[in-house]
Amino acid sequence: MLYLCIKFTAMQDIIQSLEWRYATKKFDNTKVVPQQKIEVLKQAFNLTATSYGLQLLKLVVVTDSALKEQLVPASMNQQQVKDASHVLVICIENKFDEAYIKGHFDRVEAMRQTPREILDPFQNYMIEVFKDKSWDEISGWMTKQAYIAMGNLLTVCAVEQLDSCPMEGFQPSEYDQILNLEEHGLQSVLVLPVGYRSQEDIMASLKKVRRGVSDVVVEL
Repeated sequence: MLYLCIKFTAMQDIIQSLEWRYATKKFDNTKVVPQQKIEVLKQAFNLTATSYGLQLLKLVVVTDSALKEQLVPASMNQQQVKDASHVLVICIENKFDEAYIKGHFDRVEAMRQTPREILDPFQNYMIEVFKDKSWDEISGWMTKQAYIAMGNLLTVCAVEQLDSCPMEGFQPSEYDQILNLEEHGLQSVLVLPVGYRSQEDIMASLKKVRRGVSDVVVEL
């Protein structure tokens, strides 16, 4: 009985956290997210599901005030990137080749002690599948996975009582230049400012508008 009560409370807490979450329009620029919470977000990003487990994503964490200021014009002048405690930039790798695939399977072998006779057929299959794909196909595939990571981070932020604002409205090429992402072999895809809501953000008090569960869930 105690276990069921604890489990029910945990489920209620998750729903309440998601009800509390909203796309924050104005952050309190005097408040800084504790490093231990940023570590939770980094770990959550690293644990995000990715296709084949290849992790063709990286997370850039921006805290430098001058850099955040520079990002505002490249963010359609949205002030969240300047006022947030941290700006998380979800990026895709700008190179994906046979060597990357082999590196992944080497890591699987080292961490799981899986024999090569089991790994090699799958490795060779993946090399064959991707060798004829265009970069547009591959980058589009990686970009879809960035959205999975964004959704995961939004949920973790809510559970950790961190405010956030998912953003597609920015100029990736300008972000790449300002943050010197090409040097790191990356291209920016999505932006997630995180921090604490300002008391002046009127959006915080508005009722969440959603269709009913029965309207969005089909049970067969």
